[in-house]
Amino acid sequence: MDLDVPTGSITALLGTNGAGKTSTLEVIEGLAPATAGEIRVLGMDPISERGAIRRRTGVLLQRSGFSGDLTVRETLRQWAGTLSDPLPVDEMLERLSLTERADVRMLALSGGETRRVDLACALMGDPELVILDEPTTGLDPESRREVWRLVSDLRDHGATVLITTHYLEEAETLADRLEIMHAGEIVRSGTPTQIAEGHPSMISFEGLIDVPELPGLTRVTREHHRTTLETSALQETLTELMLWARAQDVRLDDLDARSPSLESVFLAIADGRDPDVPQTPAGSTPERSLA
Repeated sequence: MDLDVPTGSITALLGTNGAGKTSTLEVIEGLAPATAGEIRVLGMDPISERGAIRRRTGVLLQRSGFSGDLTVRETLRQWAGTLSDPLPVDEMLERLSLTERADVRMLALSGGETRRVDLACALMGDPELVILDEPTTGLDPESRREVWRLVSDLRDHGATVLITTHYLEEAETLADRLEIMHAGEIVRSGTPTQIAEGHPSMISFEGLIDVPELPGLTRVTREHHRTTLETSALQETLTELMLWARAQDVRLDDLDARSPSLESVFLAIADGRDPDVPQTPAGSTPERSLA
């Protein structure tokens, strides 16, 4: 695989199940060697020069493992002791909106508050490169958007951010660039608009309805009490569909029409419907390396 994370940007690494996101992050973080090829992080080798890289990076794991018996302030002080030049604890409390929760024990925090403590630790060293592994998993919508704001602020202040996420809306909202992994390879790269180019638009409505041949229509799916049409010509297909429905006195309830999206691209890759993406034979495990 070939992965380039531009300086001063937010890059989102997406992947189908078993694609290799976690393995990739382990290599980038210097926790595992690449099986082939070459990797450089901030121009250095992440294993032999890990000490130098670590001072310039902040890493957010899926789970932090901090003691639930410590208060928020004690947790940040403990973490500050592991850093060469930490930012002040009070500054991090204010930055992550945790000042009023500073003397509360970790086990009493909500999921969103706990994640903000994790972020405070990841950012306490004022890192140039920030690696965030599933930063909003399990958070409610309000807490998720608060994390989005914090991540955007990092980029605006010059940091480089690499984020993995299962939430496509999160990737579309935050990322300057997307990298989609499948079977150990990067199969799509670019902005959300660039990635969606050339993929079909979608029209769906309630009911399992037989529709006629329509201009641009490429695929019809009937499942879960909905009919979904894929088309290469959204306006033409939708116009003819509405004319047909009126002539046949067919009601199209909960009608939804949308242009190509990151979700449609991702699902096509995951379902094996993207002809440009090689499929891994069932039961096989791809070799994973980072070049």
